[in-house]
Amino acid sequence: MIRIDSVTKRYPDGTVAVDRLSLEIPDRAITVLVGPSGCGKTTTLRMINRMVEPSEGTILLDGTDIQQQPVNTLRRSMGYVIQNAGLFQHRTILDNIATVPRLLGWSKQKARGRARELMERVGLDASLARRYPYQLSGGQQQRVGVARALAADPPVLLMDEPFSAVDPVVRKGLQDELLRIQDELGKTIVFVTHDIDEAVKLGTMVAVMRTGGHLAQFAPPAELLSDPANAFVEDFLGADRGIRRLSFFPAAGLDLLTGPVVAVDATAEQIAARTTPDVPYLLVTGLDGRPLGWSEPGRLTAGNIDPERLLPCGRPFTAGTDSLRSALDCAVLSPTGWAVAVDTEGRAAGVVSQHAIGEAIRGAHADTSAAQREKAVR
Repeated sequence: MIRIDSVTKRYPDGTVAVDRLSLEIPDRAITVLVGPSGCGKTTTLRMINRMVEPSEGTILLDGTDIQQQPVNTLRRSMGYVIQNAGLFQHRTILDNIATVPRLLGWSKQKARGRARELMERVGLDASLARRYPYQLSGGQQQRVGVARALAADPPVLLMDEPFSAVDPVVRKGLQDELLRIQDELGKTIVFVTHDIDEAVKLGTMVAVMRTGGHLAQFAPPAELLSDPANAFVEDFLGADRGIRRLSFFPAAGLDLLTGPVVAVDATAEQIAARTTPDVPYLLVTGLDGRPLGWSEPGRLTAGNIDPERLLPCGRPFTAGTDSLRSALDCAVLSPTGWAVAVDTEGRAAGVVSQHAIGEAIRGAHADTSAAQREKAVR
């Protein structure tokens, strides 16, 4: 949908913010521009809606040069989300969201109806409609910003570091919400961030930019992590890119052990039956099947296990949906070195050792290497 063709932005003092950038941004996908400060990623974003005019080159939207459109018409056809939301403080949440539809000539009733729909879509309670931005938390304000950008149902959504001003927990929630909304709506999203973890999580494609507005690499996240194009990209990805890469390997193939799992009311016979030389601990679950903690078999009191005396089981991973990175993280956090897998309802599905996870990682790498060799031959 968006094609950037040999675009340069040069300021009157001679500073070159973007230098001969060429990029094809795929339709109905999230393209992330990431890089250090001063690399031109925000300038590139703003050239797409002509908040910044390019010095050279062309930007095409659906094959048409954006310079051929009136600037206000172009901007109203694109959603735009910035850091700290940029809301109108004198307007209610409902009227903030309805801003662009009203500018496009929608009736107040229709615009507010659309705003209410979007509040629900982005996870905002309807009771917030008549409040003002200062009465909302930072995370809630960012959700309003996303809703406002989506109000007129634009095909393109531009997002300039929209989640960087909130705390990590809220940020993760906003990222997950964006992925859910994108799965439902299928917008063409251009997302700017300086956080490589955010880029890898959100991006269908990731453009790594370097100082001076040069494109260092443009690739899907998994390819970026497995095959950085040069030393700059490798250094920017950081020393733990191998751990990040595990996010793209599913944990679904792990061989979970269900034997070393007992309920909190287990009898002596059940405890003995579940004890094996290969697993020095037993996972104890509540009567609802949810994991409570670990214990050595000899420390368990048959028929009346005290949860307070159990070792913590760490953070479990969800069998079938989480990645090998999540499974490994669970095993590392567990005091026993074993990870606990749960089903979608939070009930214990089994346990797996660090060794078994390591074997799965080696197998995944081998499969990927074989696929890459086959692709190279073709």
